Amino acid sequence: MVINTGHTGLIYYNMASYDICIRKLDTNKDRQKAIENFERKVYSRILGPVYDNEKENWRILTNKEIYASVKKPTITETIRLNRLHWFGHVQRVEENRITKRVLYMNLGTTRLRGRPRNRWQDGVRKDGRVVGGEGWLE
Repeated sequence: MVINTGHTGLIYYNMASYDICIRKLDTNKDRQKAIENFERKVYSRILGPVYDNEKENWRILTNKEIYASVKKPTITETIRLNRLHWFGHVQRVEENRITKRVLYMNLGTTRLRGRPRNRWQDGVRKDGRVVGGEGWLE
């Protein structure tokens, strides 16, 4: 199997993909899957087809082969880790800083009827359980 690794498109994609997807990713599973599918499609397009010597024909890369050749975390993992990094930063700042006050601010309003909307803190808790396991600080 031959894989062409001389593509500079991966560098450009990695720089631009975070900026594009950071605004679109939330805790919605369907949206996360769509972003990951898009990411694999871009990587597949950049890497191109490979020649299979055993079958003597060209084929597209599988998802495992794509991730093995790229050697980068997925965009959802990157966003998840950056969200936790920012949360840790806010936890360490002084109590009187604006970022910490806004994070724990209570607006005193009632929520609308129906299913509660996901808050940023809910996403951080979920990310912490995914990355850190069950014993993660709530």
